[in-house]
Amino acid sequence: MFGVALLVILFFAVVLLYKMIKVVKEYERIVVFRLGRSAGEKGPGLVLLIPVNDVPVWVDLREHFLDIPRQTCITKDNASIAIDFLIYWKVTDPESSVVKVKDFAGATQGIATTTLRAVVGDIALDDVLAKREEINNVLRGKLDEVTHRWGGKVTSVEIREIEPPKIIQEAMTKQMSAERSRRAVVTEADGTRQAKITVAEGEKQAAILEAEGARQAAILRAEGYALALEKIFSVARTVDANTMSLQYLETLKSLGASPATKFVFPMEFASFLKPFVGFGARAGGDAK
Repeated sequence: MFGVALLVILFFAVVLLYKMIKVVKEYERIVVFRLGRSAGEKGPGLVLLIPVNDVPVWVDLREHFLDIPRQTCITKDNASIAIDFLIYWKVTDPESSVVKVKDFAGATQGIATTTLRAVVGDIALDDVLAKREEINNVLRGKLDEVTHRWGGKVTSVEIREIEPPKIIQEAMTKQMSAERSRRAVVTEADGTRQAKITVAEGEKQAAILEAEGARQAAILRAEGYALALEKIFSVARTVDANTMSLQYLETLKSLGASPATKFVFPMEFASFLKPFVGFGARAGGDAK
């Protein structure tokens, strides 16, 4: 009997120690209720409780996420869309998260769905599709205002998918197709324009080079003529009247050897023979 009593005492002692001693991890806290009243949070580390009097409630401080199922919302321009998103949250005040709300995650999910409908109802469909980040920030701010009094904080809201009605999807597909066609036409027109500009620039440069070549050739020819005339003039200045007369006699000699019987001489030709006439007269006088 004594052994059985000892075993019973040991059993109750182990149970008592289990109820008294708690090891709280770094990411956990214990909210202690002593005789029904909150005695504050405990942890991390070793926490001693009063058996029977103290009732612990464990709180996880790590960040959690809520997967909000797809919600149907009506936009400002009366378009029906389906949206599903994620909410990331964590507990910042363990005591408030236990005392002020029964189910923090469930309450946050309910607030999220109603807040989403209110936010989307003030935005047109095009803005809902184009401004996801802005909607995320608005949702996070509105949810954080509510969850703050529950001892929690919404750290992020991420919209995963927005699904508009099928009719709008078909219209968007046609619009995108038309936009791609328009861009293709614009790109082709730009290419054609650039090609024509390139060809025109090439022809312009070719014409400029051709004109420049012709100008340089004309300059060179003119310079050649000028050098030739200058050479002729320089040589002509060194020739005296007797030399020119001899040249004319040689020319007459050549004419006399030709078969022609008539020759036409200009009036100025007589002036070139005067030196020879005078020379002949002087030669005859000396002979006498």
